[in-house]
Amino acid sequence: MKVLVLDTVHELFFKELPELGYQLVEEYKASADAINWEEYRGLILRSRMPIDQAILEQATNLRFIARVGAGLENIDVEFAKSKGIRVLAAPEGNRHALGEHALGMLLALFNRLILADKEVRSGLWLREENRGHELRGKTVGIIGFGHMGSAFAEKLQGMSCRILAYDKYKSNYSPSYVEEVELAQLQAQADVISLHLPENEETKYYINQAFIDVCTKPFYLINTARGKNVETKALVDGLKSGKIIGACLDVLEYEKSSFENLYDSNLPDDFKFILSSNKVLFSPHVAGWSVESKLELARVLIDKIKDIR
Repeated sequence: MKVLVLDTVHELFFKELPELGYQLVEEYKASADAINWEEYRGLILRSRMPIDQAILEQATNLRFIARVGAGLENIDVEFAKSKGIRVLAAPEGNRHALGEHALGMLLALFNRLILADKEVRSGLWLREENRGHELRGKTVGIIGFGHMGSAFAEKLQGMSCRILAYDKYKSNYSPSYVEEVELAQLQAQADVISLHLPENEETKYYINQAFIDVCTKPFYLINTARGKNVETKALVDGLKSGKIIGACLDVLEYEKSSFENLYDSNLPDDFKFILSSNKVLFSPHVAGWSVESKLELARVLIDKIKDIR
């Protein structure tokens, strides 16, 4: 039983799946047109190429698709299900990495750590200018309380802050240290708003001018979910007006769909603005990437593949 591996993954796949009778075939460069899809019983990938209806129609022997990560927007999940193909993701595997990363970015922004580090290295010793803010006493609003949102809430425990959560598709989900609220209450009370949403038509530009206008307080924004959850133009306008105090962005509207790099030309002025702003902290879509999560993602998916044999 052949399994096609489209992206580099943890070596645990190559140790354990052959023990289940699978032959792993690595193909990291070939285009979709160059692959004989009907050969394969399974696919393992991160985000190198979209697995769309055209591919799935060719993959007549496919039984599973394993995404080494959480989001499934690059896979036509409904069509796969209609063909009897199991679509597996592993949000359990990198939730802790993402929760820690989101908290780390927020604390770094609050305390101007990146700016202060650069200043000291260049010979500046600006103490008053680098007076930070405490998370203690702040209200943090989490939008989307799945694996990632709940992990961020876990990391906020012990920080002496109030934690609000809004999830349109859940009720009675929150632990004792989190307050379940409606979106309007979160927008009225949050000092920090953190997104933990998938990418789909409903969540595209979730943070837009209308959303920002409704928020009562100036707030900090964290996005470790998907780049297109935030409309960059609205973010820029919010930063200019002071309605958004600062932003932590692990993901960007202008990422390529493979998540591997930015568009390399003709970047819009709004994106150039945030690149030049010291109110914005960036990382390159690595909030769920840690040494530990790479292994844990593999373990989670291998267990799920075992269950469908």
